[in-house]
Amino acid sequence: MKEEIQRVLKMLEEGKIDAEKAAEFIDLLKSNDKSAAAKEVSPEYLNKMLKVNISEQGGDKVNVKVPIKFIKALGGAVTKIPGVEMQGVDIKVIMDAIDEGLDGKIVDISSENGDIVEIVIE
Repeated sequence: MKEEIQRVLKMLEEGKIDAEKAAEFIDLLKSNDKSAAAKEVSPEYLNKMLKVNISEQGGDKVNVKVPIKFIKALGGAVTKIPGVEMQGVDIKVIMDAIDEGLDGKIVDISSENGDIVEIVIE
């Protein structure tokens, strides 16, 4: 970030931008830096698993465990993978929960016909 601020100051010095615009750029750089820092999770958290448990009324059961480390490595790309969609579950919300370092049950859905979807980080 220091490099970017120096470039903004250089643009100010050269008269390419005024002081007000330089202040806006620097504020934006600082807020972006804080956002990036907030999305870093602890190494211990990366050892946890995202568990998706689906039980259908007809008897079908699906249990999937995915390491948080793998999901973080994929980043936002996981929201664009075809077939990674569950009715009533927003993948972006799950990614945000992971970015925030949430733990425990983050999704618990029960349908009228008895289908159950649970997503847990543990």
